[in-house]
Amino acid sequence: MSENRINAKAQNILIEDRNNITISGVEQVDSFNENTIILSTIKGGLSIKGENLNVSKLNLDEGNVRISGTVNSLTYISKEGAPKNLMGKIFK
Repeated sequence: MSENRINAKAQNILIEDRNNITISGVEQVDSFNENTIILSTIKGGLSIKGENLNVSKLNLDEGNVRISGTVNSLTYISKEGAPKNLMGKIFK
């Protein structure tokens, strides 16, 4: 019966003391600076806001990222969410 199972990718988020985040299921890093990191994940976009944020480890082959810094919020952006570029905003 386990042979008939479809392997679905999982996404996990581990936050340690609001200072370190490990995320699986990451497809790409769309943008980052010390206050905001935006990721594309298998569950949609993910915005991380905080202070002194740093992508300390990134492995897109395995879909893992590790972020350090003070975390203030995590917000999912739906796949139908805001357009990612200027042309998408104009023709929305």
